[in-house]
Amino acid sequence: MISNLVIVESPAKAKTIEKFLGKDFVVKSSFGHIRDLSKNKLGIDISKNYKPQYVVSDDKKKVVDELKKAAKEAETVWLASDEDREGEAIAWHLAQVLKLDPKKTKRIVFNEITKSAIENAIKNPRNIDENLVNSQQARRVLDRLVGFEISPILWKKVKPSLSAGRVQSVALRLIVEREREIINFKANSFFKVFAEFDGEIPFKAELSEKLTSLDEVKEFLTHCKDATLIVGDITKKPAKKSPPAPFTTSTLQQEASRKFGFSVSQTMRLAQNLYESGYITYMRTDSVNLSDFALNAAKDIISKEFGEKYSKTRRFKTKTKGAQEAHEAIRPTYLEKVKVPGTAAEQKLYDLIRKRTLASQMSDALLERTTIKINISGVEYQFIASGEVIKFDGFLKAYIESSDDESDESATKGLLPSLKLGEKLNPKQIVANERFTQRPPRYTEASLVKKLEELGIGRPSTYAPTISTIISRGYVLKEDRPGVERHYQSVVLKDGKLKQSQKVEITGAEKSKLFPSDIGIVVNDFLVKYFPDIVDYNFTASVEERFDKIAEGKVVWTKMIDEFYKPFHKNVEKTEKESDYTKGERELGVDPETGKKVIVRIGRYGPIVQLGDNDPESGEKPKYASLLKGQLISTITLEEAIELFKLPRKLGEYEGKEVVVAIGRFGPYVRHDGKFYSLKKEDNPLTVELNRAIEIIEEGRLKEKQKHIKSFDEDPELKILNGRWGPYISKNKKNYKIPKGTNAEELTYSDCLKIIEDSDKGSKTTKKSSTKSKKK
Repeated sequence: MISNLVIVESPAKAKTIEKFLGKDFVVKSSFGHIRDLSKNKLGIDISKNYKPQYVVSDDKKKVVDELKKAAKEAETVWLASDEDREGEAIAWHLAQVLKLDPKKTKRIVFNEITKSAIENAIKNPRNIDENLVNSQQARRVLDRLVGFEISPILWKKVKPSLSAGRVQSVALRLIVEREREIINFKANSFFKVFAEFDGEIPFKAELSEKLTSLDEVKEFLTHCKDATLIVGDITKKPAKKSPPAPFTTSTLQQEASRKFGFSVSQTMRLAQNLYESGYITYMRTDSVNLSDFALNAAKDIISKEFGEKYSKTRRFKTKTKGAQEAHEAIRPTYLEKVKVPGTAAEQKLYDLIRKRTLASQMSDALLERTTIKINISGVEYQFIASGEVIKFDGFLKAYIESSDDESDESATKGLLPSLKLGEKLNPKQIVANERFTQRPPRYTEASLVKKLEELGIGRPSTYAPTISTIISRGYVLKEDRPGVERHYQSVVLKDGKLKQSQKVEITGAEKSKLFPSDIGIVVNDFLVKYFPDIVDYNFTASVEERFDKIAEGKVVWTKMIDEFYKPFHKNVEKTEKESDYTKGERELGVDPETGKKVIVRIGRYGPIVQLGDNDPESGEKPKYASLLKGQLISTITLEEAIELFKLPRKLGEYEGKEVVVAIGRFGPYVRHDGKFYSLKKEDNPLTVELNRAIEIIEEGRLKEKQKHIKSFDEDPELKILNGRWGPYISKNKKNYKIPKGTNAEELTYSDCLKIIEDSDKGSKTTKKSSTKSKKK
């Protein structure tokens, strides 16, 4: 007999909780959701008021059997899944599937996995919150209805195997619209002028006006040859900088991206590990609230580590729509803990959370901002120098927040020399550099999360899966792209002489940015045209508000679904009949050499250029070529398209065999002696030469050689290879794990057969037990 059975959703969480509960408690894991909507057909009975049809997945049947057995033996069952809507739904599904007796079932929640939090939860159990469950059901049902009804239309009208989703389609729209802003952006040039001064403290002063042309620059600098520069005004103003609030899910994702380059899903994975190990509070939250316990702990630590003058208790208010103030911000469970066991990445994230929490409870940084205005005789312009001195570092001693601002145009603000009003200054030189207006920045994962949150779209639990979905489906590419050379004019006045030169800079380099793919653009345009509500920002945000109302018990979830579904379904039926078949096709013009039409469109494996059409009389077929990375259907030119038909290119011979470069389904490659070697990012298949192709071939061979550890005369099909996760055995296209601690190079042929035999036995046993559970 079990006195108390505690069910949580993850083994790691179970392991941590076990440490705090006595021998009277048995802790088991459900391994996440134990059931979901049926994947056969819709999984929702629309005729029965949108009744969800839930099924236990095959991989959870064994878990459910074990939990049923344990629940029958238990005097009390404690459902201890997470405190959000998803966690509440897991608890409800467990109660339903395990047929738990309400009299002996208790629901407990806690924001952190600590002994005191768990003991407090056990003292204050509650019932399952049906409103939270209904809110989660409404989201799940609505998303299934949208995906199930729109996706088949995309298959028919655009391309097979496509899908749409309520939040993912809005995120995609943001990225596509930003890309179009960038494509349509026309940069304007202007000139920034700086005077550089020497002395004990060298400093720069910027001209108060931006000059618009080279002639204007030359005229101004010529004037400056004989002009007098005098200090006209000095102002010193005190200023203060306040610390940022503690982390929410969104701000943690943004800051981890800026500081460490972590993806949104990576940040959530690391935070989940820290939470389940008991080191931080719950990581899905939109609240910036801290408990009294945390505020007192922060005050003590700040006073001890930095001194009392650095401590300032603050209570932050959440501005996000629908935020739950009863929850806490993300913080360490024990602020005094500086190091935590785990990976280097987990320690990095923990350190970031700890510093941000402490900084939020620290004093303002006190600054002194100095502005010096320098008059230029004969003109109304002035040179302006700004300096900033930190008088008291306050929270900056613990933490400096990063920024999304990509502009590098502003001058560095530092210490300025002590000058007097009326003092005459002689610049070392005056420099005028041509600058350009900046296009809108492409989204990073972090800035996309920020935008979604600003628009009220999605909730803390949805940001990571939304971004992962649009990337995994190929609608969006996350990648680095090199900058391009840009020429600019520079004019320098030095020693009474003007010197003009043309300089080169690299501009527009992208790191970990989100680019829409051609298929992403085509899908977005189709949805915008035929399903404007689904991708409307205000409509999507209003749906989130309705989910919040359901969670508060103010709206009946099935009524909300009905109000959405009826007009939506009519639109689906109308679109199916009236929408056009689209491949995002664009006619580029006529090939001057052949006189044939050139079009660009979505093909079976991605975007392609097509030269000519099918000719039934001559039997002549069109030619096709794949687009290069970075080329888009919407922007590729006729000249660029015609260049693609030069592929495949014969580069020459190597070792008596022909070397060919081409583009395939998986990108550009070199073909030699029946083998294929991928080109690197920096290699252009249209310009790559034989020497470089040979380097790529040799690099590929070396990689293949390093992959091969051992083979056996007894069976050429049996090999020991080196893989991404270490050595493994390969036989007849099947892979087998090598036991830990085994030296792969020392394995004999019979050792390998034994490992294969043991592995096959293990998989047969698993299959048998799985079959038995099905029969039950």
